[in-house]
Amino acid sequence: MSTNKKKDAGKGFNTLNTVLIVQLVVMLALSLFITKTISTKTRENAVSHMGAITDERASIIESYIENAEKTLRNFSKASQVKELLEYGKKVDYHTVVDKELKIASPDPEAVRLVNVAQAYTEEFGKDIDNLEGVWIGTWDTLVLTQTNPDVVGITTRKDPEKLKQLQDSLINGDNGLYNAGIIISPASGKQCISMYIAVFDDANQPIGLVGLGIFTSGLVDTLDKIPVRGLEGSTYSMVNVADNKYIFNKDAENIDIEAQNSEIVKLCGELNGSSEPKTSEFQYKENGTTYISSYAYIPQYGWIVMIDDEKSEVYALAITMRVYLGIFAVVILGLILVFNLITRRQQKINQKLVSTIAKNNLTKKSLNTAMFKDVLTGINNRISFSVSAEKAGGEKQKYYFAMFNICDFSGINSQYGNDSGDQILVHTVDDLKEVFGEENIYRTGSDEFVVMLQAEGENKESDVVIDKVNTALRQLLIPQATEKYGTIYPRYKVAVIRKSGALDTSVITALKDMTNKTGEATYGMIDYAAL
Repeated sequence: MSTNKKKDAGKGFNTLNTVLIVQLVVMLALSLFITKTISTKTRENAVSHMGAITDERASIIESYIENAEKTLRNFSKASQVKELLEYGKKVDYHTVVDKELKIASPDPEAVRLVNVAQAYTEEFGKDIDNLEGVWIGTWDTLVLTQTNPDVVGITTRKDPEKLKQLQDSLINGDNGLYNAGIIISPASGKQCISMYIAVFDDANQPIGLVGLGIFTSGLVDTLDKIPVRGLEGSTYSMVNVADNKYIFNKDAENIDIEAQNSEIVKLCGELNGSSEPKTSEFQYKENGTTYISSYAYIPQYGWIVMIDDEKSEVYALAITMRVYLGIFAVVILGLILVFNLITRRQQKINQKLVSTIAKNNLTKKSLNTAMFKDVLTGINNRISFSVSAEKAGGEKQKYYFAMFNICDFSGINSQYGNDSGDQILVHTVDDLKEVFGEENIYRTGSDEFVVMLQAEGENKESDVVIDKVNTALRQLLIPQATEKYGTIYPRYKVAVIRKSGALDTSVITALKDMTNKTGEATYGMIDYAAL
């Protein structure tokens, strides 16, 4: 091998290595970019999914409390409630229900009204799930009726200051409603939702109240049954922003205890007094583990609903995707190396194939031209016309066909020679191209040409086509000079047909019949028919 050939080989090897290195760098950068993008998007989707679950739980809690409020409001409108409290303006109910006083002769009507209302209260309470108690009380909170009869006669607010706070809350509440929220019931010692509604007389003066307590166990069961796909290890809790105390917590001993998490304390401070709902998330560490907490703030109750889970579980899919993409990047790099080695080995084979493929393409092109093109003029031939007609046929499609047939073409060949005849053929195609465009012209016989035009409208379009045919005929009738035999005066037979529906070579037959009948064409006198 000569020195020059060795240098050329060395240059080729260095170029190939350079291309390989560039490919490796590009693929590595692309893999890292894809990994980062997909990982980020997956993490965002995980947090968004967590937020949707939090919103769903918050909505369930709101609906649960709204149903409880609706239940108590229906109870407050009962006639038994109104009649009992109205009569309280005439009698001191302490003489009727206060068991400690043991009044010997209470008002008989008052006793009747209490008994009727007690029966209604017990019956009403049967339809309430997870009921802690529903009751009727005087304006100073003396219990007149209760689903638990043992509670009747108890005064729930003996402290004047606390009584005044309750009465003010009822008067200032939404239609007399005061929702005390989720509390630990002093009667049962269990957590429940507690609420009151004031009852007013016809003069809009408060005459008493009704109260409702519903155990939160039903709400907890409902929340626990909600599937948390992908966050099986998550826990939820609720905090009251007014005092930072837990309403719900995974550890029961933390209920009604102030939150110690600095992020929760900070969040309570920001949201306390806010009237706008808010959904977001934050991170915190506990015992060396990082957690993500998604929360939803319920402003009408001042509660924050939170779902907490370990960061590793929330982002588990993102981590898995990152690992898979990393493996994918390594595999791609390995494949690039293998493919480049194969490419180098096949480079010589490919060079040999190039020339063979080029020859085959030329042969294929020649065959295609010979099959669908007229060799002399280069326009479409009769086979091409058959293919075009078959593709174009349709029920709603209309086409115009014009035939230009050279009169006594065999006589021209005999008198002026075949070269002059070929000259007339080429001249005919050139003139037709100028008027109709090359793609619309077909040589369907030795001395005949057909123009195929798609109709684009109605009314005067046939006139436009005939005008074009006359223009072409005028050009074709111009005498043609030859070098050896003088001037040739070509003549043509011309016919135009409009046809719709299925198309085939029968159109050519119809055109021939028309040209044979009409004979030599005269400018402005073109034979036209619609099939």
